[in-house]
Amino acid sequence: MRKLIKGIYLTILPACSLYLAACNQNSTSQKNTTMADSTQTTASAFEKTIDGKQTHLFTLKNKNGVIATITNYGGRVVSLLVPDKNGKLTDVVLGFDDVEGFEKSTERYYGATIGRYGNRIAKGHFKIDGKDYQSSINNMPNMLHGGKHGFQEVVWDGKMIDSSTVELTYLSKDMEEGFPGNLNVKVIYSLTDDNSFKCQYEATTDKKTVVNLTNHAFFNLNGEGSGTILNHLVQIDADNYLPVDAGLIPTGKLEKVAGTPFDFTKPQTIGKRINEDNVQLKDGKGYDHNFVLNKHDMSTPIATVVGDKSGIKMEVFTEEPGLQFYSGNFMQAKNAMKRGIKDEYRTSFAMETQHFPDSPNQPQFPSTELKPGDTYKTQSLYKFSVVK
Repeated sequence: MRKLIKGIYLTILPACSLYLAACNQNSTSQKNTTMADSTQTTASAFEKTIDGKQTHLFTLKNKNGVIATITNYGGRVVSLLVPDKNGKLTDVVLGFDDVEGFEKSTERYYGATIGRYGNRIAKGHFKIDGKDYQSSINNMPNMLHGGKHGFQEVVWDGKMIDSSTVELTYLSKDMEEGFPGNLNVKVIYSLTDDNSFKCQYEATTDKKTVVNLTNHAFFNLNGEGSGTILNHLVQIDADNYLPVDAGLIPTGKLEKVAGTPFDFTKPQTIGKRINEDNVQLKDGKGYDHNFVLNKHDMSTPIATVVGDKSGIKMEVFTEEPGLQFYSGNFMQAKNAMKRGIKDEYRTSFAMETQHFPDSPNQPQFPSTELKPGDTYKTQSLYKFSVVK
């Protein structure tokens, strides 16, 4: 695990058991079906050739009947079924019924593995050892989540390790999207028998580069298609957050959350203060900010969210120093998700465990540089239970 500077330690939840399903490269006709409410995800709907590589759906299950489905197109979480307070399996992740839904979506990051650099880099420009690099610009005027063809757009190599674990690997070639070094990436998604979804990341490089990997699941703990997330109860163990400019690039300062709408040190609903007259909320169109996590390790959750209708509680554990909390501000009902339900405004949220945005240009932030001979290694975990 990477140990990061100035007493900011990283935490993550262990996690997740999965239901072996679908998709060896030699069995394209195999079908596995996952049911939640009337939702049905079929492996054959994820069988397609994209950029000369075969896509699949992998189904994971733990001993409690919790089910996750993962596609190797973009390393995406397609669905995550956990029991609500009445024991009913509820899909808490937004996704599509087939791979083409993800391909055509106006929102490129649903459920995706994010890289080579999660979040934003100002103007896509950074230096390593005094040498200038320019990544592609896809969030004017900045780079977001790896650029125009980030990891969400590629077909990973995938294989089931066991019935609750899938391994995804990808070679990001030297200067792909402007990033130096051939980067070998491995991501392991798994379900544990304590109902945790676990994300483990590893990477090595042959040139000095920058790396910041995460997963961009969009959650609604009342269930996909259940409406607003504004009444979800949120707690984040962070005394500071990173204020941003109008382009959502950190100013470089750490600000106290106390006395601001960003104070989630005690449980608050997402919607309680989201429309306050606050320049940071206006620039972000709501919450779209990195929280500087207090000292933590994998034994302590750094964030907790509770669905107001379902009673589903999600605890977040990570080894990362930051958490990007996003309140679905750019959702515009442009995409038909599972069962044809539209992705309406603020009907999901994201909690992306990560290093800080624009770290390559902000030397006071924890470093995201990776050198040849070193291994990038980090983990995060989302643990599910119920509050009755």
